[in-house]
Amino acid sequence: MYRAPGAEAARPGLIRVGTRGSRLAIAQTTTVSEAIAAATGCDVALVTITTHGDVSRESLSQLGGTGVFVSALREALLAGECDLAVHSLKDLPTGPCAGITLGAIPVRADARDALCARDGLALADLPAGAHVGTGSPRRAAQLLAARPDLAVHDLRGNVDTRLGRVGVDLDAVVLAAAGLDRSGLADAITERFPLATVPTAPGQGALAIESRASDRGVAHLDAALAALDDAEARACATAERVLLGTLEAGCAAPIGATAAVRAGRLSLTATVYRLDGSAELTARTSEPWDAADADVAERLGRAAAADLLARGAAELAPLGPAR
Repeated sequence: MYRAPGAEAARPGLIRVGTRGSRLAIAQTTTVSEAIAAATGCDVALVTITTHGDVSRESLSQLGGTGVFVSALREALLAGECDLAVHSLKDLPTGPCAGITLGAIPVRADARDALCARDGLALADLPAGAHVGTGSPRRAAQLLAARPDLAVHDLRGNVDTRLGRVGVDLDAVVLAAAGLDRSGLADAITERFPLATVPTAPGQGALAIESRASDRGVAHLDAALAALDDAEARACATAERVLLGTLEAGCAAPIGATAAVRAGRLSLTATVYRLDGSAELTARTSEPWDAADADVAERLGRAAAADLLARGAAELAPLGPAR
């Protein structure tokens, strides 16, 4: 576990925020840190941690799931090396972590997937047999559902590495729009896919700020988390993550989910795909939403998952306990 040179020791008036060392992680953690400083008046310092997921060249499913980006940050948090930790929410395992609390989910950025193609092409305009890269089984299934003729290739590396392959050995790559926006790379996007037809990973576009459970009641940390937390973002993310957890779906399961608050209702749409994109099942559910009702998001997530399982979702995708 690597710690950036110059990481600061704890002192009064300082909040240390743990982050991965990638360009994207630093960009999004800097935004969070500026908000914390504005809300609390405290000094804020970044503590950079390199995770196994950052240095391995294996695919996400081979690495063992999204948790490879999280565990080192959590270890640093529990060891007192930082006071808060910032993650991309879609990287967090759905189960609880002893000693750690999900303290805040800020306003969500663009949850859509984005195509970055050579020559400004959209998905429909790619030539027959075009080569498209993605590290996500869900994105691969969605690409093949829309364009069965495509050659879809597994993709690893940071955002710059992935974009660097466009026009070299790939015609296009698919990435999270939020990550490109936060990294200042929105100009690389040639198409943003609509969530209505291309639902994304549960929690995509949202950030998660974790804290030590033992720090609950520490005034300046409580103030930081309260200033960052957004009720709608938390409700939507909770519905999507409860769906994922109820389905017992890992990173290899091609599942897309989109929750939204509109006109006083919280809605959730979820789709499970066959890995080759040849079949899919979709569930939709909604309820009146009140920020004071902490259970509505969980009810929606469980209801959508039960509907999908009852209609045979486990026959389409790798769901249930690890095999």
